[in-house]
Amino acid sequence: MPTFFQRLLHFFQLWGFRVCQRLGDSWGIRPKVVRLSFVYLTFITLGFGFALYLFVAFWMRIKDLVYTKRSSVFDL
Repeated sequence: MPTFFQRLLHFFQLWGFRVCQRLGDSWGIRPKVVRLSFVYLTFITLGFGFALYLFVAFWMRIKDLVYTKRSSVFDL
């Protein structure tokens, strides 16, 4: 039987924004390092890391929507 923490972690991994995964892939580093950097930044700057994380998640979501909706002029 999974504990509450394991179920909560699984929920966030399934429905999260995958910001750390995508940043880690594009920068060529492990997502765990990016994730820990956001956590440390959040504690050091009293919440700025979390705000930055949400901003990057929002920006990636908008970028995904723009690139998937864009069609070429030559597609007839």
